[in-house]
Amino acid sequence: MSTVLVADQHPVIAESIKHILSGNDFINVIGQVGSGNELYDFLSNKKTDVLIIEIDLPQLNGIHALRQIKQKYPHLKILVFSCHPEEMYALSAIKAGAAGYISKTNPAEIVYNAIRQVTRGGIYLNEEITYKLNNGISTGQHQISKFKKLSSRETEVLNLLSSGKRNKDIAEALDINEKTVSTYKARLLKKLDADNIADLIKQARLLQINPAI
Repeated sequence: MSTVLVADQHPVIAESIKHILSGNDFINVIGQVGSGNELYDFLSNKKTDVLIIEIDLPQLNGIHALRQIKQKYPHLKILVFSCHPEEMYALSAIKAGAAGYISKTNPAEIVYNAIRQVTRGGIYLNEEITYKLNNGISTGQHQISKFKKLSSRETEVLNLLSSGKRNKDIAEALDINEKTVSTYKARLLKKLDADNIADLIKQARLLQINPAI
């Protein structure tokens, strides 16, 4: 039986996952933590097979933390279960070491299937993202090709920009200074071949299947 830890600041999420998994004989939810500090403490003291995590967990450095966790616990299978749009973060999460990414807007059956697939050693991405990666659709293929070259932090800045955030807001959200935000914006303009910030935001939104929540 695989052991599962749920890392989310909302206790109701852990209860919901327990309910979704109730009746199965292959997964056991052994705990729930609500912050980055609690997460690291739990992982260092209790063997965990699967981590279901919200990337906006307090005291956790977003997607960057996934890479650190995976390096320290290479056996750990990570499924990101987030309110953020899958198209903007899923690929970066996978590159950082996650085995899957699923939006909280999905029905219980899809959440169950994602957990089962990751637990069994597979990779989970929604069908539309998988289709784009495998086949591409018109300009979407070109956009995803460029998007895949972005770093995790560049992706985070891009997502915040497309949500209408100002430099100051982005700096506060990512715990960096505004000058660094400007540097990331310049890199994004170059990597995505955008003429200006408006064009950059337009390109970013082309990558979104679901609107930001």
